[in-house]
Amino acid sequence: MLFMFHCVDKAGAADIRAANRAEHLAYLEANADRIFVAGPLLSDDQSGMVGSLLIVECADAAAAQDFASGDPYAKAGLFDSVTIRPWRRVYPKA
Repeated sequence: MLFMFHCVDKAGAADIRAANRAEHLAYLEANADRIFVAGPLLSDDQSGMVGSLLIVECADAAAAQDFASGDPYAKAGLFDSVTIRPWRRVYPKA
């Protein structure tokens, strides 16, 4: 099942994001076979990153929570909030 992860950075936490970016990208690479899409959310003026959006294949809600908790960004305390929801692809048609 696919799950959507909407992660919002804490205000002023760009240094936490930068310090943990390499580990975060390595985590994504290690899970690449499960990732449908992933990328940063940008500020309105597109000058910086303010969060993350991922859609990831997980067995169930517990596995989705485990995936979120294992992210180096989460471990470093980058996120103000993380919303996880089941997601279904409608378009483009698979």
